[in-house]
Amino acid sequence: MTRNDSDTGAGRLLAPWTVYGPQEDTLLLARAMDRENVVAGTAVLDVGTGTGALALAAAGRGARVTAVDNTYRAVFTARVNARLAGLPVEVLHGDLFAPVAGRRFDLVVSNPPYVPTPGAAARSHGAAVAWDAGADGRQLLDRICRSAHRALRPGGVLLLVHSALCGIPPTLAALERSGLRADVTDRSHVPFGPVLRSRRAWLRERGLIGAHEEKEELVIIHAERTR
Repeated sequence: MTRNDSDTGAGRLLAPWTVYGPQEDTLLLARAMDRENVVAGTAVLDVGTGTGALALAAAGRGARVTAVDNTYRAVFTARVNARLAGLPVEVLHGDLFAPVAGRRFDLVVSNPPYVPTPGAAARSHGAAVAWDAGADGRQLLDRICRSAHRALRPGGVLLLVHSALCGIPPTLAALERSGLRADVTDRSHVPFGPVLRSRRAWLRERGLIGAHEEKEELVIIHAERTR
């Protein structure tokens, strides 16, 4: 494992190269979480926790935090980081909301894989499992949009970060169909990282980026369960 510095409020984190560490999307989501009323006793769920950065930031405020990831290496890493930080975080292994079926939370945060990927499906192993999300980047996004309302209490909020490359209107429409009131609250343009740089030609062929485009737009979707 190597040490990564994080600005999420979680302090220094341990992260192996195969686990997604805090990056621009994590920080954008952390800032959005700062605006929510996360206090002692708030029930928070972090879906796709990775290193546990967001889970630890919430736990540091006294929230009752559950974190889920579908890779054992991420679950192990998040548990180690929670122990090193001296913070109580329940870290579960499983697919999206399956490990917490029947439970309800005040706040759900998620930074899922969302990078459009050549081929029909996302990879199921290796480091790329943290970002590859199928040809349209929505392999997990659509599932989260369909199911998140079941994990929210009335008045509960989902904060979701993803790239505009996978389409913002489909996310808003899917959340609205599930009964959530959704809108975009934050936008940030960041330079392409190594993965997108390696896929520029393919992304251009698909019409997802322009000929001279070198930045990716990240968005925060805020969705509230009103009933």
